[in-house]
Amino acid sequence: MSSQESLHQPGILEGVPAVARYVLFTMAGDQQAAQAIRDALTRLSPLVNGRDVVVGIGPSLVRALGGDIPGLHEFPSDLSGRVKVPSTPGQLWCWVRGDDLGELLHVTRKVQKALAPVFALRHVVDAFRHRHDTESGFGRDLTGFEDGTENPTGEEALAAAFVHGQGPGLDGASFVAVQQWVHDLDAFDAMPTQEQDHCIGRRLSDNEEIEDAPESAHVKRTAQESFDPPAFLLRRSMPWMASTQAGLMFVAFGCSHAAFEAQMRRMAGLDDAIVDGVFRLSKPVTGAYFWCPPLRGGQLDLQQLGLA
Repeated sequence: MSSQESLHQPGILEGVPAVARYVLFTMAGDQQAAQAIRDALTRLSPLVNGRDVVVGIGPSLVRALGGDIPGLHEFPSDLSGRVKVPSTPGQLWCWVRGDDLGELLHVTRKVQKALAPVFALRHVVDAFRHRHDTESGFGRDLTGFEDGTENPTGEEALAAAFVHGQGPGLDGASFVAVQQWVHDLDAFDAMPTQEQDHCIGRRLSDNEEIEDAPESAHVKRTAQESFDPPAFLLRRSMPWMASTQAGLMFVAFGCSHAAFEAQMRRMAGLDDAIVDGVFRLSKPVTGAYFWCPPLRGGQLDLQQLGLA
């Protein structure tokens, strides 16, 4: 095992689980003493092994602790143009992973109690892997299209997703972009098959890329190698549903926020006025950035935040 592999939260590199919860916490009250925040994070740490619970820390929480994470900033507020790309900053994010929603509920309760009263639970989204019949192993979006087809693997995944060469407390960390997308499945179902395929740039029937798809096709908008520099990300997105609403929790890990921002700007049409076809069938309603700390001795390494 390389040193890089031993430092990162392992759930980031692993495939998506059968079920998951995306849990967002916010500081209770306008301000909290830095020591109270550190005490809450110290109570949280034994519950986090980076596999069953992946943790991300928002820029405002880093600032509250007097920390400095090079490259970390809030989700941009200037990505909206022809389409709306909202920025909804968060402070503490947990990706709770497993194969039984009941167990995930109990894990969430333990995390919630560890963080109280400094942090309050703000929002929870329950997600799941939809169908297991894909070569990628990441299942399908609720539209039926395969997810994760272009994900980097092996050493390329490590290079794309994790910080390296910045020293202790930083190496092995990851920057994550989190967006909740709400699908208009009725609009998608009303499209002719070719139109559905052209929105994505792949055939729904066999996942083959369509060479003559329009420039608005999602595959063409986000082709990672077409950016300068290349914009490689490690996507770990999962479908979600709540009552009659449903969509995709888009989650992408990177060694910085640069690759995601390059892709999102192009998707929103800010580069060339061509909006990604995916906006015809879905829209983002949240958008936040977090820093996923590395591990040290099997627990979160928070030395950059003043925790030994």
